[in-house]
Amino acid sequence: MKPALIALAAALLLSPIGASAQDKPETPKVRLAVGGKPALFYLPLTVTERLGLFREQGLEVEISDFPGGARALQALVGGSADVVTGAFDHTIQMQAKQQPVTAVIQLGDFPGYVLAVLASKAQGYRSPADLKGFKIGVTAPGSSTQFMAQHLMVKHGLKRDDASFVGVGASASAVAAVRRGEIDAIVNVDPVISLLESENRIRVAADTRTLAGTREVFGGPYPAAVLYARRSFIDANPRTVQALVNALLGGLKWIANHSGDEVAGVCRRSTRSATARSTGSRSRTACPCIRATAGSAAKRRKRRTPCCARSIRKSAARPSTWLRPTPTLSWTKRDSPLCNGITH
Repeated sequence: MKPALIALAAALLLSPIGASAQDKPETPKVRLAVGGKPALFYLPLTVTERLGLFREQGLEVEISDFPGGARALQALVGGSADVVTGAFDHTIQMQAKQQPVTAVIQLGDFPGYVLAVLASKAQGYRSPADLKGFKIGVTAPGSSTQFMAQHLMVKHGLKRDDASFVGVGASASAVAAVRRGEIDAIVNVDPVISLLESENRIRVAADTRTLAGTREVFGGPYPAAVLYARRSFIDANPRTVQALVNALLGGLKWIANHSGDEVAGVCRRSTRSATARSTGSRSRTACPCIRATAGSAAKRRKRRTPCCARSIRKSAARPSTWLRPTPTLSWTKRDSPLCNGITH
């Protein structure tokens, strides 16, 4: 790791959490892009937003939700976003292209991606080698969900293009694609996967919602969601970046100190607010399990607990699903919330 990145990590973590007058953000209005905000992958962002922690840090954060992480990255590259909440491997991809994109806070220990085969295809499926010729639904072309599928395919002797990929999003559109049989397999995250499992529409083939599953797929630990930005933005707006890190760190601490039911309550409040604000047929930030059953009152009555709440409770019960910061932070510690893009 280069000295400059080490200095950045130390500066961000050793700065005081509270914002004083001299720590006022250079750019109080920040454009944040995210690819599939309803996903549990981004729960710390939702909690931080709903608790008003960005406002406490003197920030006005405009969140734009895209169908997948690749689209959110495109927004950053195109200049319509200042920062992105997305997968860590996007920083590595950009570094490989000689574009300095750096992650400043890590939000989770496990990716949470799940490869599942539709029930109609499950009988003939034995391993990822059987994905040849499949039409696989991913959150968006070029996203980390596609990377996981292609990694497993190559690992089992296939080529990256031996299957076709189609973007289905990370919400109700993904559920609909499975229900209509438009795809043969899917790589997605909770609550989409939990809902489809509850309906017996899929069979899980690879699961990174646990450390053991992550090691089986990727061969070791694999960072989940992070907040990343261009290095030029970080250098020009260090107090703004620090405020963003402080706010998200506060969200992580809140999750670490509250029960799954309390976290689910924040999620439900966010869902109701987003649904109420929707002026079209769909709210892009609403929970997929609620939207997916909107046409059937009988189904809504039967499902007393939305699948998103069940997913949150399961995740909260797993150790280190999201990072649990220690009271005294040090950038050298394993559980430090800060990580950096890799440079070569």
